[in-house]
Amino acid sequence: MTDISALKAGLIADIAVADTLDAVEALRVGALGKSGVITGLLKTLGGMSPDERLEKGPPIQDLRESVTAAIAAKKAALEQAALDARLASEKIDMTLPADLDPQGSVHPVSQVMDELAEIFADLGFSVATGPEIEDDWHNFTALNIPETHPARAMHDTFYFPDEEGQKRMLLRTHTSPVQIRTMMTTPPPIRIIAPGRVYRSDSDATHTPMFHQIEGLVIDKGITLGHLKWTLETFLKAFFEREDIVLRLRPSYFPFTEPSVEVDVGYTLVNGQRVIGGDGDAADGGWLEVLGSGMVNRRVIEACGLDPDEWQGFAFGTGVDRLAMLKYGMNDLRAFFDGDLRWLKHYGFSALDVPTLSGGVGA
Repeated sequence: MTDISALKAGLIADIAVADTLDAVEALRVGALGKSGVITGLLKTLGGMSPDERLEKGPPIQDLRESVTAAIAAKKAALEQAALDARLASEKIDMTLPADLDPQGSVHPVSQVMDELAEIFADLGFSVATGPEIEDDWHNFTALNIPETHPARAMHDTFYFPDEEGQKRMLLRTHTSPVQIRTMMTTPPPIRIIAPGRVYRSDSDATHTPMFHQIEGLVIDKGITLGHLKWTLETFLKAFFEREDIVLRLRPSYFPFTEPSVEVDVGYTLVNGQRVIGGDGDAADGGWLEVLGSGMVNRRVIEACGLDPDEWQGFAFGTGVDRLAMLKYGMNDLRAFFDGDLRWLKHYGFSALDVPTLSGGVGA
């Protein structure tokens, strides 16, 4: 018993004077490790009689617990001392500029979408949305597009496999189905824009299989082509932020509008680059087609359950990606979807410092 007491006192004294974590660890291994002195004493208990184990077991267990507690306390004290010393020696200069982490950017398409929504909100339009997977009726039939129209061809439209007894489904080729759904569920007057993704089987420098489109629809009483021209002119002046915007309306044909007009905007050449603004007929100018439009066809109004003798309207549509290209000087539509970080860094907008048109239309 005296030997165990002396061993306990000696081990605890050694632990108390240990001044490094390595020294404490060495004492732990010497006492409690696989070949440690206390471990050896614990192993002798197995060969003792019950009476001997009852007599000698408690002092050995007390020895193990006391040494274990002393090692843990010493280790904690040394770790705290090391932390205190580190905190005292290490200082942070709060006046130094912080390293900038990589930052994302607002994609030009998202930026232009926001700009368009802002402009048309000032003109009294609301935003309407619809499904990107459409049925044949909403995408074509209700818009007065006949069965023989080229737009319905397989090489132009992404169709889903036909299922017996089900409507023919497809990826919408324009956001015009949103106009149909709105006219069928919302009583006039109606003033909406319908932005979103659309899909067509086409791919080159100015076309991609998926692109973004925005369409507008006005349904009211007494609507004329003059209202359409004023709306488009006001919109384009606000979007390009120029007052010298000149429009040219050319007769055209769309199944869902009658009469139909293509809208060109004048541009001038500056250092060999086309800049939107100015008279396209001037010596240093020309014309760019920017959108299609027209008065909503009577058949479309009837298909939506409205009386075309009471309600008239106009509609227009344009590619968001193309507007971004014209405004911000991009020349290849495919780059919009390549995910090239260099391109995004150059043409993207800071999320905290994006351009805004919040001054309002005509501001």
